[in-house]
Amino acid sequence: MRDGKRAAFSAATFAGFLLVAWLQVVVALLVVAAVLTALPGPAAIRVAFPLVIATAGLLWWATVRALRLRRPAPAGVPVTRADASALWQLVDAAAAAAGVRPPDGLTVVAGATVALTERVRLTGLLGGRRELFLGLPLLLAWDEPRLRAAVAHELAHGTPRLGRFAPMAYRGRAALTRIVPRIPRRSPAGPVLRAYAAWYRRRDAPFAAEQERAADRVAAEFAGGRAAAEVLRDAPALDGMQQLFHAEYLSPGWQAGHVPDDVFGGFLRVLAARAEEMALLRAREPEPPGEWDPHPPLAERLAALIAVTDEGPEPAERPSAGDLVPDLPGLGRALQAVAFPPAGRTVLSWEQFFDAARLAEMEREADASLRAISRVAGVPVAGPAEVLDLAADGRLRKIAETVFDARPSRETPAAPTQAAAASAGATQVAAVAAATHAGATRAAATRAGATPAGAAPDEVALAVGTPDEETTARIVDLIALLLALAALHGGVARWRHSWTGTAELVAIDGSHLDVVGPAELAADPATVGEARERLAALGIDLAAAGPSAAARPATRVPVIGGVVNVLVDGVRTDLLVVETGLVLMPGLPRSRAGEAKRRLNRLATDGILADGRAARPESDGAPTAAAGPGERRFVPFTDVAGASASRNGRRSWEMNLRDGGTLSVRTALDSDELPGGWTALDDAVSFLTSTR
Repeated sequence: MRDGKRAAFSAATFAGFLLVAWLQVVVALLVVAAVLTALPGPAAIRVAFPLVIATAGLLWWATVRALRLRRPAPAGVPVTRADASALWQLVDAAAAAAGVRPPDGLTVVAGATVALTERVRLTGLLGGRRELFLGLPLLLAWDEPRLRAAVAHELAHGTPRLGRFAPMAYRGRAALTRIVPRIPRRSPAGPVLRAYAAWYRRRDAPFAAEQERAADRVAAEFAGGRAAAEVLRDAPALDGMQQLFHAEYLSPGWQAGHVPDDVFGGFLRVLAARAEEMALLRAREPEPPGEWDPHPPLAERLAALIAVTDEGPEPAERPSAGDLVPDLPGLGRALQAVAFPPAGRTVLSWEQFFDAARLAEMEREADASLRAISRVAGVPVAGPAEVLDLAADGRLRKIAETVFDARPSRETPAAPTQAAAASAGATQVAAVAAATHAGATRAAATRAGATPAGAAPDEVALAVGTPDEETTARIVDLIALLLALAALHGGVARWRHSWTGTAELVAIDGSHLDVVGPAELAADPATVGEARERLAALGIDLAAAGPSAAARPATRVPVIGGVVNVLVDGVRTDLLVVETGLVLMPGLPRSRAGEAKRRLNRLATDGILADGRAARPESDGAPTAAAGPGERRFVPFTDVAGASASRNGRRSWEMNLRDGGTLSVRTALDSDELPGGWTALDDAVSFLTSTR
């Protein structure tokens, strides 16, 4: 009974949130009506319409926008009862154990997750169609008891064991978790709603934690306490390993315009090869809970599970969760087609994919460095042959010192944008360098460590300090990188891959290949000749540097973030922050705000080339070279002479261009972001400010 009263109180306080939201609008209307009543008739008629719009109308619009629940659905493959009857039997049994109705649909998705979504009505007061999203990585990596525990826990969040109003209480909490963080800071409806939500969260926290503990008990009763406890450790670890897989294995080649033929098979290989890292992730303490996270401490949950179950000895072998799906490989192929669509990318085997990814990143780094050297030298420097010529007559060091002057040192930390970019699959040069035998691509690694993702590569590729040892080290790094490329293009070297995350640059017969030694000799004008002799003995042709940057297929650059419905020079605009600049697209009307985010997200997913063009010309809103107001355009970071950020009411960013023009970006009332959009814009402007 006590739990029933707490459930009723939680549901009532949620309903109170909705009541307070609309009560604001009613109070505003009453105040307006009182003001109009006090005015003489003709004056009241003149001011009635603008006053209503400026007060109650604005508050009504802000309330509607705040309470609107979006229903994002991850890309996935629906699985019917006919497709996987055994899997559906597990779901039905878990629903019966929780005392809830089975979900109306089951969709297998790419993430390592189990999530139940519901198309609620009246902002959560009433339920609706429920869909269970089940991650394919769980079917691939887990045994059946762990899957049973995870599914039962998710379905049991709304169990009526804690009272008839418990399902509504959970729906309301889930709705507020999505609503409150999205209320714009300057929304007229925001202060009251945020204050009520903070009070609601404090009063609801004990019952929210009890619902989580009840879900744990249902999972333990249905699948066993041992399996339920393992899920609490394994689920975050598997999710972390998948993020690592995307960042280190998948993203570099994806950005280069390729896709592996078996994404999920590659993830399984990583799990097998990096079992020690997986064990460390399991043992790691969880991150501090978020503001709206109702989960009790992990230690408390584990202790409770141990106390309520006594299962005896561990079984010798558990059935695999993948056995519940008759054609798991076919399901994986179907899911890859929707979750990782090629979108113009070349489909390769994993071996070819790794080769292409590393080669593209090395070429990109080499091109950036050669452009910087050419700009200072005043003549084209296209490859290692020209670089060694400059080294032989002593000009390379002078050029390097000029390039390095007034640049950040190698110890200068990267801008914060780099971390966000890496998590989204940005530049992975460090992985390439770590994978190269004897540091053959040390230049790529060290540059990646000091290169903000919001900066143009040719501006920061050689951004190091001025001491002699720094200059020498960077010259060696650059030459080693160019020699490694020449060896690869000339068929003298190849990659020896490993699923542990490391690889070696070896001779074509698999023997050791040293390009750092010749690079160190080439850095000294007195020993450039000896370096040439050693390179000739190794069979490395300095002219075999591959096609020029202009002749190679254009590669995608990391998309750091995006914002929609901002004002750029006073014009409504959608904006993408990429590694090389800003992509600006004409904004859509306010009535199509949701479509604007989908359009920008689609463009970011398809990819952006280094010059700001869409990787797929058919992408909606592909930027062109036009530069007029309201037209699609691209602003390279190399064209920015200075930048600043300010907050005077609305947030704004100002950029001064090298041609004398300016670019002004301001937020609007309905501005919104793709994940990480505001942070990406702030970090890009911060880096431009600190380096100009």
